Amino acid sequence: MNRLLYLLTLLMALPLGAQQAITLQDCYKLASTNYPLAKQSALLKHQNDLDLEVISNGKLPQFELSAQATYQSDVTSVPLPNTNIEPLNKDQYRATFSVNQLIYNGGLINASTKSKSAQLKTQQKQVEVSLYQIKKQINQLYFSILLIQEKKQLLTNKQTQLKTQLLEVKSGIKNGVILPSSDHVLEAELLKTAQQFQEIENNKIVLIGNLSTLIATPLSLETTFETPITNTVLGKAINRPELELFQLKKEEITLNETLIGKQNAPKFLGFATGGYGNPGLNMLDNSFQTFYTVGLKLNWQVFDWNSNKKQRESLAIAKDLVETEAETFKLNTTMERTAQEKEIATISELIQLDNDIIALRKKVLEATQSQLRNGVITTSAYVTELTHLNDAENGLATHLIQLELTKANYNITTGH
Repeated sequence: MNRLLYLLTLLMALPLGAQQAITLQDCYKLASTNYPLAKQSALLKHQNDLDLEVISNGKLPQFELSAQATYQSDVTSVPLPNTNIEPLNKDQYRATFSVNQLIYNGGLINASTKSKSAQLKTQQKQVEVSLYQIKKQINQLYFSILLIQEKKQLLTNKQTQLKTQLLEVKSGIKNGVILPSSDHVLEAELLKTAQQFQEIENNKIVLIGNLSTLIATPLSLETTFETPITNTVLGKAINRPELELFQLKKEEITLNETLIGKQNAPKFLGFATGGYGNPGLNMLDNSFQTFYTVGLKLNWQVFDWNSNKKQRESLAIAKDLVETEAETFKLNTTMERTAQEKEIATISELIQLDNDIIALRKKVLEATQSQLRNGVITTSAYVTELTHLNDAENGLATHLIQLELTKANYNITTGH
């Protein structure tokens, strides 16, 4: 009850012109833009840009500054007699500044960049898949609101008929054709109709509030929810974003395999180091000196205990797992599509029967109205037949909305 009052307050507080009309496609677009999960796509892109910058920095010169002070228990000495070579100090000091420049690493950086970019595509497609699945929630809420509107219209028609008949009954009572107090039955039915209006209005408030929250867009009780024209072609091939996601996952694994192959490639670097210390490079000069070295360096991990091979085997298993996920998805989606096709056929048959039932109920009601005017039957019998007709019309309205809902869900299931 508290939730209902909250939603009612929220809806009444919204400006009447906030959203005069909305379509099902509008709801899809608004959810894909405003749903909190939609923000992840931009965040993932920004995160990936930062990661790529870090990877590309590997091509730039790497600088390192270091300093140390040590005290040694012993130092190198020159055991030659009659020399003036002073022994080194046991306390030694050194500060260096080094520059390392990568020259060749077997394409590891480029492979890392491609792998990271592939990961972004997979993550963004996963977000798209999650947002796509929200569409069925939107369908359920949207078509429930449409059904509420149809039921409200039918209830309005019933109320109009009851009021018209009440006037005729009162006239019949006055003229002595109809028994006294017969109008009370109609008046009681009108009160019951008023209760049903209140229930419908409360349900509509809840549904509109939930849809408004889902698409993060203000909707009011005055909003017009347009009935969609659902174009559904049965038997179409499945074209869901999940299939693209599975393909992207396999491509990402393939690029990771390439990346692993580059990890053990030889790395060729150029380096330069300048420094100041005591002693310097001349170990016989026991004083503070400046010094520098330049050169080339080769690093190559020749043996990795089959780590590279095991990583490749692990990725092969991961690719097989993705393949089984794709097959499972296709199987489940095909089963769901088949069930929906049968449901569409069943509801279509029910709609035909609904029309036949309504046609017969209208004829019965017309006869009942004539009998009521002539005092042959009671108002209770008339209300019973009117209720039967209203129930039949509600059944038709429900089946029509169910048909459109099933078609909309079918389009989402098949990806069309």
